[in-house]
Amino acid sequence: MSSRCPERVGLYPGTFDPVTNGHLDIITRAARLLDRLVVGVALSSGKEPLFPLAERVSLVEAELAVVGIPTGTKIEILPFEGLLVHFAEEIGARVIVRGLRAVTDFDYEFAMAGMNDRLDPDIETVFLMASEHHQFIQSRFVREVARLGGDISSFVPALTLRRTLQRLGRLVPSDPAE
Repeated sequence: MSSRCPERVGLYPGTFDPVTNGHLDIITRAARLLDRLVVGVALSSGKEPLFPLAERVSLVEAELAVVGIPTGTKIEILPFEGLLVHFAEEIGARVIVRGLRAVTDFDYEFAMAGMNDRLDPDIETVFLMASEHHQFIQSRFVREVARLGGDISSFVPALTLRRTLQRLGRLVPSDPAE
């Protein structure tokens, strides 16, 4: 008789506009806890994203390939729109992973976890505290700093830095594939 445990599938959702070093840190740490991790890139058209959805998905894929996740966890990057719990159900996730940067995140995340629990009580929300050197990084601040000509190189990985500066007209593409 086999006593094999069911696959632990988690979902780490976000807009990833742009993907930051903080996002990569949470993905790396969440991968240690799960057998399969889906990074769900949300459409979020209401937020007026800097990057279109397909480009955000490809940036997360490219940056994860550079970082490398040595845990053996299967990682997928998938776009989604609509209710988070519906997407979690669709992919078979029983865990939603959320990163907490500071106390100010807690109220929003606590309310969201409660709402998701009411929508599907079989899906657990797990919070990972941001690493100390990533606690202040927020994609919207990164976009604003970049728009205003500030240096975002310590907040985002190299490819994302180049693409962000190109998108804002601050860098001419050096590679036709970009």
